[in-house]
Amino acid sequence: MRVVALVPGGIGDQILFFPTLDDLKRCYPNAQLDVVTEPRSKAAYRVSKSVNDVLIFDYKDRNSLADWGNLVGTIRDREYDAAITVGQSWLVGLFLWLTGIPTRIGYQGKGSGFLTKTVPFKASQYVATTYHDLLQPLGITTSNPELAVNVPKPDIEWAQTEQKRLGVNGTSYVLIYGGTSWVSKPQALDLYPLDKWQEIIQDFQTKQPDLPVVVIQGANDEALVRSLRDLCPNIKVTAPEDIGKLAAMIAGASLMLTTDSVPLQLSVAVQTYTIGLFGSTEPSKLLPNSDKFLGIKSPTATVADISPETILQKVWGG
Repeated sequence: MRVVALVPGGIGDQILFFPTLDDLKRCYPNAQLDVVTEPRSKAAYRVSKSVNDVLIFDYKDRNSLADWGNLVGTIRDREYDAAITVGQSWLVGLFLWLTGIPTRIGYQGKGSGFLTKTVPFKASQYVATTYHDLLQPLGITTSNPELAVNVPKPDIEWAQTEQKRLGVNGTSYVLIYGGTSWVSKPQALDLYPLDKWQEIIQDFQTKQPDLPVVVIQGANDEALVRSLRDLCPNIKVTAPEDIGKLAAMIAGASLMLTTDSVPLQLSVAVQTYTIGLFGSTEPSKLLPNSDKFLGIKSPTATVADISPETILQKVWGG
């Protein structure tokens, strides 16, 4: 069986779709599973254990009829047996109809008239579970499996070398991420203020002076991390250059403290204890129900309005 999944969105959205792909592969181990995703999100599949091929298409670009036509041709040439679409656009539904794929699965709503099988869109539940519902028309009615990633061996080796460089190999460390490099749509509302990070880090260093605090620096976070280093000179900084290395560093941490971002989803996938800071988004939509993963929601729509005291109470179990 050959299946193609159309998954728009950022890297975090792709990771939340991994359990759907993994369960499909479990039930159909010989299936060829391909995805069509945006250019910014292809990097996510470095740590997927189930996908065979990644096709690129910028769903949000002002695509011409020729662009859509080229994609239709590419999909037709691969002769897929089934297609799964995460989006609810009538245009994507029309596109799938034009490909001639016999089984076309999506959510009820706009564009579903072009699909052969639909499921209800349950917006209030955990996003990974909502994605997993799309497998029901294929006879897969098991519960949504846990998020999981497959970190390449070279990335694990890189992380081991990095931990030695930082002086944290063989010991616990706390990881912090508050930048914008790994956020799908960075906004001012998503940023946590430097002075509040300083208060949290200093509390860690006072209560657990032997517990290193490591800050993740993404490609766009150099200025922010430099400023944080001026406030907290004793922090350590790591700058993984891709998703695999980032996941490997997170896997070695005893605690991950992060805003709503790709590192949050990777932390869930590698089963590191995680505290996520959320603005307007409900934590239950982006975190599974587990004692390992805790979401703190702002009393307003702004992450900055979460007090350091609230976070530290959760860290220390107060």
